[in-house]
Amino acid sequence: QVQLVESGGGLVQPGGSLRLSCAASGSTLDYYAIGWFRQAPGKQREGVSCISTSNGNTYYADSVKGRFTISRDNAKNTVYLQMNSLKPEDTAVYYCAADPGFCEGSNYLRESRYDYWGQGTQVTVSS
Repeated sequence: QVQLVESGGGLVQPGGSLRLSCAASGSTLDYYAIGWFRQAPGKQREGVSCISTSNGNTYYADSVKGRFTISRDNAKNTVYLQMNSLKPEDTAVYYCAADPGFCEGSNYLRESRYDYWGQGTQVTVSS
């Protein structure tokens, strides 16, 4: 059983940056796909990015490509989402999720792929 806790959310101005963390416990994340998702008010949850903790393979949604970077620190059992050039439309609750396996493209930006979820952290981009 994997427990995930997100942190690092907050209020930031447009063009600013935030780094979200997803800390895992209950299992080492040696061979997992870790995904970041977000849900804005009144909208469906959407996949943002994923990473394979075994080999570092990554995948990004078009909406964040070039602005967001996902990374992992296996020694700390933590995955990060560095978010730069933030826009008001990035405002959402951000969730991380884990699934035994590998991040292999757009399929791993689907909620149904993931068994374990964190509680979410709010990101608000506003002036």
